[in-house]
Amino acid sequence: MKVLIVEDETELSQSIAKFLSSEAFICEQAYTYDAALDKICMHDYDCILLDISLPDGTGLQLLEKLKALKKNNGVIIVSAKNSIDDKISGLNLGADDYLAKPFHMAELTARVQAIVRRRNFNGSNILEFNEIRIDTNAFTVHVSGKAVALTRKEYELLIFLISNKNKVISKNAIAEHLTGDAAEVMDNFDFIYAHMKNLKKKLADAGSQDYIKTVYGLGYKFTA
Repeated sequence: MKVLIVEDETELSQSIAKFLSSEAFICEQAYTYDAALDKICMHDYDCILLDISLPDGTGLQLLEKLKALKKNNGVIIVSAKNSIDDKISGLNLGADDYLAKPFHMAELTARVQAIVRRRNFNGSNILEFNEIRIDTNAFTVHVSGKAVALTRKEYELLIFLISNKNKVISKNAIAEHLTGDAAEVMDNFDFIYAHMKNLKKKLADAGSQDYIKTVYGLGYKFTA
């Protein structure tokens, strides 16, 4: 799952990124309004952590941009301003939640996970597709009750594919989801082929049908 942290306090932003990364989130950071707007226009995120006060704009302005762009990103306003007016304005503009500073990292993580579940998995931490069952809280995958040991990247890849089932997903979109900003400087996407091959083999060895189809020249599609 990919998260954008829009926060001008560098130390806090890095602390959030470090903690969420340890919980299997891929994190990107923006310290200004302009940098955040560039990322929002170019990429999609499962959740955006949005500070209201930025050096060259406001988080509320970014929410307006998200609404104008018809982006469906989950948004949590994270701000030192605990004003009821800011909270109401943010929620009216489409934010999903509001968390006042200071806060515990564990609470922030739980709120991010709740938004991801609500937006991507109909509010459940269990994701199922035929014989495949994924527990997004425990980070476990089972095929017909048999545990499948996946690497973090393989797990993220499977979640991404199932969440977008019956859609063709480009290699570029997969690279961005798995690596964040690093995808922009990659010479090729050979690593995607390697992860895909390993994931398919592990699922097949556990007794799963082959749902991951290659769409030549375009990317991959998860379908029955």
